[in-house]
Amino acid sequence: MKMTRVKLVTIVAESVLEARLIREIKELGARGFTRSEVRGEGSRGRRVSDVEGANVRLECLVSDETAERITSALADHYFENYAVVAFVEDVSVVRGEKYV
Repeated sequence: MKMTRVKLVTIVAESVLEARLIREIKELGARGFTRSEVRGEGSRGRRVSDVEGANVRLECLVSDETAERITSALADHYFENYAVVAFVEDVSVVRGEKYV
């Protein structure tokens, strides 16, 4: 079985950003994503959106270049004004051609 090395980009953000983030990561090259509702606490404390529901966690498997585009866009458009965290991991996947 052949494995392909890709990047796993994980974004945890305020749920009000969900549609905007999904649109943007797809425009930046992600072919798909996994979405889940999550709860937690971070440095920004409680937010207005806490009343509306959980945070959203988006995960996508992408190339190195796409991971760089996504994280740069997050830094440029979200980190300063919203409760958003992102991290990138190196992973190996089966059927890597689906993701890069």
